[in-house]
Order: sequence, then C-alpha cells, then structure tokens
Amino acid sequence: MKNICFLFFILFVFFSGCKTAKPLAENKPELITKPGTVTEVAPPPINYADQTTWLLGYFKPGQLTNYPYSTWYLKGFDDYQPKTDAINKLLEINKEDITIKVVMGTWCPDSRREVPRFMRVLDAWQFPVAKVTFIGVDDAKLSPVGEYVKLDIKRVPTFIIYKNNIEAGRIIENPATSLEQDMVNILTGMNNNK
Repeated sequence: MKNICFLFFILFVFFSGCKTAKPLAENKPELITKPGTVTEVAPPPINYADQTTWLLGYFKPGQLTNYPYSTWYLKGFDDYQPKTDAINKLLEINKEDITIKVVMGTWCPDSRREVPRFMRVLDAWQFPVAKVTFIGVDDAKLSPVGEYVKLDIKRVPTFIIYKNNIEAGRIIENPATSLEQDMVNILTGMNNNK
C-alpha cells in the first residue's frame, strides 16, 4: 500500500509540475477588447535617441528596409508622390556622370522624413542606387568615415550631388521647393545654394 501511495504521489508531482510554457510564437501579449475578438498590443515606441538604433559610417540603402528603420522608411517611401513635371525634367538629364552622397542620421526626424522621399525620387528617375553613397552620422554629425570632415556637414540630411566628380550642389535638411525640383535646379545650373 505504501508503494502505491508513493507511486501516486510521484505521478501527481510529475504531471502537475511539468506544465510547458507556450512556444514563443504563441506567447505574444494580447488584449481582449470584445468577447470573441483579440487585438495584439502594439510594440513599445522606438527610441531613436538610443545609440543602438543608429546606422554609422557607410551603409547599404537596403538596411533601411529592416526593423527598426522600416517603421518610418517604407511608409515615407510609399506615401511620397514626386511631382511629374520635375521627374520628366530629371529623365531628360544624362545620369552617366552623376553620383550622389546621402549623409543622414537615423536619430534625426528630418532624415527620417526626407531620405525615404529622396529614394522615391531616385526610383521615379530610374537613377542607379549603386551610384549613391550612404553615410550615417551620430547626433554630433560625426561619422567613422575617412575624409568625412572634408564633406563639411553642418545639418542632416544632406544630399550632395556630383557631376563629373565635382560637387554640383546640395540639398540640406529641407528642400527649397521639393527634392525633385531642387535636383533639377542643381543639375541644370539653376541652383543658388551650394
């Protein structure tokens, strides 16, 4: 009888103490709003001042489509509608000798607004992304890139457009008209800001 009681005790402990947790994929926070409906709780907001979220130095534009950058990049890219007349003027310009440097801070609200729009303009213009250099800076506008100081960056984002390896002009922080029209003005010599 002692052995049977001991066996029941062992089985009871085994079955009551070995509950397994839900797999991680099923272990999401949930909020029940109405009977029969479930709504997921939104993830906490991203702190862009946190240095671990910054892209520093040279980086590939494809990185902007990854989290946490995708939260602002994809929406900004999809929402921006470049002006057709300016895009048509850009399409008439020979792209062969043009290169571009984009200096930005992922911590910077202006960069998070303007860089996706700029990429949308390049997409509409059919400009090869391989001819664009991306440089990420910290909140002191410094970057671990050789000869970066020569770029003389004061504010971000800064879009530097080169023709035949000579700076043709810059769009600094906010466009004067629109990104696409400012680019037309720079590339056709109608730019007053350099």
